[in-house]
Amino acid sequence: MSIVYLNGEYMPMEEARISPMDRGFLFGDGIYEVVPSYDGKLVGFAPHMERMQNGLDAIEIKMHINQNEWRNISTELIKQNEGTNLGLYFHVSRGADSKRSHAYPDDIAATVYAFAFEIPPAPQPQKAAATPYTVSTTEDKRWKRCNIKSTALLGNVMHYQHGHSRGHNETILYNQEGELTEAAACNVYVVKNGVVATPLLDYQILPGITRLLVLSILQKDGSIPIEERVVALQELRDADEVWISSSSKEIAPVVEVDGTPVGNGEVGDVWLAAQTLYSAHKYDY
Repeated sequence: MSIVYLNGEYMPMEEARISPMDRGFLFGDGIYEVVPSYDGKLVGFAPHMERMQNGLDAIEIKMHINQNEWRNISTELIKQNEGTNLGLYFHVSRGADSKRSHAYPDDIAATVYAFAFEIPPAPQPQKAAATPYTVSTTEDKRWKRCNIKSTALLGNVMHYQHGHSRGHNETILYNQEGELTEAAACNVYVVKNGVVATPLLDYQILPGITRLLVLSILQKDGSIPIEERVVALQELRDADEVWISSSSKEIAPVVEVDGTPVGNGEVGDVWLAAQTLYSAHKYDY
């Protein structure tokens, strides 16, 4: 996986060069997306690109590549890089200025970068094949615009490290009111008595594309009740099942929170039903 896209050209990764004055490097002033592909089939491509454009609009980067152009870049990266299962990373920064200044500069060209990287095969809807996750919890101390998928991820990185340093796979976050927000790199769900609940979207939460697909698929099917609402930290501790979701993990079962088993400590039946539906319909979007 060595061919990348940079500002209109494809080249080996080792030949790619970005200015040290690029605001993405100096300030984390940019937006990114990650789209999974399996056997060349993209998952949730249109909503991923819509979210990226929403982020660019929110931080006033005046650069527009339409979905067809992004799709062409995706197709070419998949073609030029070996691998059956690839993640596609898209990154747009405000660009390089002649000086370092906090204010948005005028009349500089955005930096557009993309590359492909190998990802594991798509998760299978089988309990025996599922990866059981363990997580830590901690108070969410990030900024108040977490709905923007910014490249400035230090807060997420530090929260992720909180769990990683304790031997866990993720860190689930809660606000000062004891309400769940999300995880360091995932959205969060709790299951109680067969009902799935996930926090409402607001400035504290990234509108995850896998979350969007999960909600849409489950609501259309109707066999698994799902609610978007305030979810208390105590509900996480009392849940029968806990899930986290992301583009690479799809729906991942959590079997332990802060060293305490979730439910019976095993991958749950509701997860199995939800992942089965997701696997069947994830390419519909």
